[in-house]
Amino acid sequence: MADTQQSTQPLVIGVMAVQGGFAEHCATIERLGHEARVVRRPQHLEGLDGLILPGGESTTMSKLLEIGGMLDPLREAISGGLPTFGTCAGLIMLATEVLDTRPDAKSLAVLDVAVRRNAFGRQVDSFETTLPFGDIDTPVDAVFIRAPRVERVGDGVEVVSQLPDDTIVAVRQGHVLGCSFHPELTEDDRVHEYFLRMIDNR
Repeated sequence: MADTQQSTQPLVIGVMAVQGGFAEHCATIERLGHEARVVRRPQHLEGLDGLILPGGESTTMSKLLEIGGMLDPLREAISGGLPTFGTCAGLIMLATEVLDTRPDAKSLAVLDVAVRRNAFGRQVDSFETTLPFGDIDTPVDAVFIRAPRVERVGDGVEVVSQLPDDTIVAVRQGHVLGCSFHPELTEDDRVHEYFLRMIDNR
């Protein structure tokens, strides 16, 4: 399901592909008529219009990015204005503060929020729901799998989506968007379109 308002010019969207569910994000971006580029090395960041950090296992992702020399180039690119969208583990990687993580895990610290890993329980506690998201006119489909939740938002951080109990599950700070759930695992493309509109409206 797609919103009719989308970018008219094809964009080049990088999808971090060191670990996790990057293929589904690539498929969504291509379905929306844009180019998806897998990103594994610093040089892959050149010429991007936007970047997606997918779900996966955040501590493993952190280690692989560190080993691959990607942490500093990513931090510099995002801090320099590259529009970036993180889902689930991607949200954790963007956060300035990560609760219930390993002491040696690192984050990019470009989104002024505190997130708690695995806040909704184990894999068996995964669930699917619909929820309001930003200015999208009807609720979007959302899949939660060992998802984090946002427990603190800093100044200048907009709450984009919440569960009925007011748990914060999506936030935006300028050109950086993060959500706890997996929009790429549904047929509802409107969260990705929301991100693409962020790029168009810069």
